[in-house]
Amino acid sequence: MPRVTSGIFDKTKLQCAMKNLLRKILAWVQKILSWRFFARREEVVGTWNIIKWWEVRRIPYNLIVGATGVFTCLALIGVTVIGTLIFEKAWGEQPSLLPDSPIFAMLFYGFAVMAYGVAANVCFACGWIVEIFVRKVWRERAGAFGEISFALGLVFSILLTLVPIVLYTGLLLLGLLVKLLE
Repeated sequence: MPRVTSGIFDKTKLQCAMKNLLRKILAWVQKILSWRFFARREEVVGTWNIIKWWEVRRIPYNLIVGATGVFTCLALIGVTVIGTLIFEKAWGEQPSLLPDSPIFAMLFYGFAVMAYGVAANVCFACGWIVEIFVRKVWRERAGAFGEISFALGLVFSILLTLVPIVLYTGLLLLGLLVKLLE
């Protein structure tokens, strides 16, 4: 395949780099999924074994998602501080995204964090409920459904917990852009 270059990018090199990165990520994911935390070592016999397998993982799940939530909160504080400094230095005011009352902000964000934790645990319980249903309906073909859904659910929970960083940073940057264009 001939090299196609446009500007400073070489498409062939970029495609090779992306394929190598994807291979490394997949190898890393496969290695992690082989850990005992994700694997089911014994044969699934009965509903209570399914529930037990999931519930043994609830506390580690909560610790992982909770640690991600702490990281998100710290990142949001950092973005807020940086955004406030930029706005105050340039325009002598706070960004409009910040609430006027710190007490209201703490109560609102505290409630949001608790509601998110409850929702995450309800979704976690749906994992074993759906696995029981899948095993009753598809029987032998259900195979690794629980392991796969647990791993994907954990990844989704982590990514969802990180979303506020992207949204809040984007909103602050948008506010900065609007101020610059005024």
